[in-house]
Amino acid sequence: MIEAVVFDLDGVLLQSEEVWDAVRERYVRERGGRYDEEVQRAMMGMSAPEWSRYLHEEAGVREEPEDINHDVVERMLEAYRSELPLLPGAVATVRRIADAFPLALASSSNREVFEEVLELAGIAGCFRATVSSEEVERGKPAPDVYLEAARRLGVDPTRCAAVEDSHAGIRSAKSAGMRVVAIPNAAYPPDDEAIALADAVVGSLDELTVDVLRG
Repeated sequence: MIEAVVFDLDGVLLQSEEVWDAVRERYVRERGGRYDEEVQRAMMGMSAPEWSRYLHEEAGVREEPEDINHDVVERMLEAYRSELPLLPGAVATVRRIADAFPLALASSSNREVFEEVLELAGIAGCFRATVSSEEVERGKPAPDVYLEAARRLGVDPTRCAAVEDSHAGIRSAKSAGMRVVAIPNAAYPPDDEAIALADAVVGSLDELTVDVLRG
């Protein structure tokens, strides 16, 4: 019996992977670092401490991880305030599902980033709990952020459904013991192995119904 729903943000409600990618690539190249497909894919699902350390240690950015994180976040906030790339149906879907279940957000984005996004979108009040992976020990694909979301909701993880789009996110939610509904990211599709782990796969937010979430 599903008692609560946990949403991912990037790639599920927000077409933001492209924004993160562009912002980090520009930042890294400005500083003479390496940014290619390997670097981009490696960072998907990482928490802010993890990807900022990765850029410092593996991509050749001389700045310290704390400074990398700060500078990239400032650029992301500027980009979102200029144009918020909500996916079609995002606001309506969140409000519709919130009428049926308590909601949480389990995001790899920094708290200051996703709080700004939720306010700009007008859906901050729909979520009873929010967690950034920077607040737990390990980012996705580890289960930590989903386990913490369930804890803050006061619901057993096995009674939660998660909505995810990426290989790291699907693995994270599944490892936490949740029912996973995948909406594959068209630009950065999850691999076949991750898709096979999902309990249900839908093509868009419009197809995300209460029945699909309950199974």
